[in-house]
Amino acid sequence: MRSLIGRKAPHFEATAVVNGKDIVSDFSLEQYIGKKYVIFFFYPMDFTFVCPTELHAFQEKLAEFEKRNVAVVGCSVDSEYSHYSWLQMPKKEGGIQGVTYPIVSDFSKSISEKFGVLAGCYKPDDSGEWVCDGAPVAYRGLFLIDKEGNVRHCVINDLPLGRSVDEAIRVVDALQHFEEYGEVCPANWSKGKDAMKGSTDGVADYLSHH
Repeated sequence: MRSLIGRKAPHFEATAVVNGKDIVSDFSLEQYIGKKYVIFFFYPMDFTFVCPTELHAFQEKLAEFEKRNVAVVGCSVDSEYSHYSWLQMPKKEGGIQGVTYPIVSDFSKSISEKFGVLAGCYKPDDSGEWVCDGAPVAYRGLFLIDKEGNVRHCVINDLPLGRSVDEAIRVVDALQHFEEYGEVCPANWSKGKDAMKGSTDGVADYLSHH
């Protein structure tokens, strides 16, 4: 599948649980266009082991995202009812009680498919029965979407590999630094360090002269 970088984030309308308790039937990322950046992340399933560590980690840093004008939105292939139940379960019991950012239900798996993170695909076997080749859940995908609705960064981890929330914040900082100052951010850059004068068209300029 072609990378989504530089392209509009795929459109969807789906059911989500927001504020840890409210079920919304027509949730869309397009509500943030012109208003906020979005960190949209996928996780495999509710009621698992690595997933709650990630969801709580995003909640713990939610204020850091909010002061950068970033909305955090999670998504998995579970139903809104599964999300709701998990949100009512205390953290010490393996639940995600206390998470307030929206969690989207991709029960049809169509959103995961659009974003290129579905770990399995359905196809007919030798007898004509439709079976899933691979796991019918989402990989740990994360997408940074700018205020125009364009995907500017993505990372996709295999199922056993949890993500770094601090890295997601660092990339937000890099994008916002570039937008404000026109400076590009070198390897291992973090907020407060020197960036570089340069053009994102540098590669294109080089190729046009060679």
